[in-house]
Amino acid sequence: MYDLETRKRALALVAEGRSVNSVSNQTGISRAALRAWGKRLEPLARIAGQAEPCPRCRPAAGLPHDTVSYSYLLGLYLGDGCISDHPRGGHHLRIACADAWPGLIEACREAIMAVRPEGSVCVLQKQGCVMVTSYGRHWTCLFPQHGPGKKHQRHIALESWQQEIVDAHPWAFIRGLIHSDGCRITNWTTRLVGGERKRYEYPRYFFTNKSDDIRKLLGDMLSAVGVEWTTTARGVDPYNISVARRASVALMDLHIGAKH
Repeated sequence: MYDLETRKRALALVAEGRSVNSVSNQTGISRAALRAWGKRLEPLARIAGQAEPCPRCRPAAGLPHDTVSYSYLLGLYLGDGCISDHPRGGHHLRIACADAWPGLIEACREAIMAVRPEGSVCVLQKQGCVMVTSYGRHWTCLFPQHGPGKKHQRHIALESWQQEIVDAHPWAFIRGLIHSDGCRITNWTTRLVGGERKRYEYPRYFFTNKSDDIRKLLGDMLSAVGVEWTTTARGVDPYNISVARRASVALMDLHIGAKH
């Protein structure tokens, strides 16, 4: 007999499109057991823990239980996330995280589990990054920004219930966006002082995203929490949000900090 957590992890791997043989070799679970679970009418919904009702699908639609984690996960999703359909029904939420930031990978995994604690999360290695992935039947309910095509090629706006969460937890939302498509760097410049050219270094935050709508969402929330920011361009097209003023960088350091 296999416990619930073991079944959840194995079925999540199968749901990702992995072969039964590879999952069997990785987990030690027999191919017969994996096939038997796969033939059940509701293997992913019942065993992988998706039978719990979605807060958005209830007759009186409510908010996710952990709204702080949701606000952070929303930022991650808008920056580096996607949702794809599964042929058996349901959806995969995938968040791309660079290998260089193991702390971010763990924070992403924890946020997904906090938003949908009845589900499961697996981390799939890709070249230079991992895809933090969770199967569920309600990810499109929780992230209605999902749609065909790339995010920067379609309109992105928050629904009223999402805006309510983001307004209540702006720093979590900002942190998710910065952790996905942002960075904290050290810039430098030179100045003439007493006839001698000296080098000065200063920290700066950048957020890079092609979507005008997503950049506006970040800009609006930065303004709401008192952070001064500017838009910079790549060529003639607006592309980056920059935070460089000392007081604003200090505020960002207090709530965001560098990725790790």
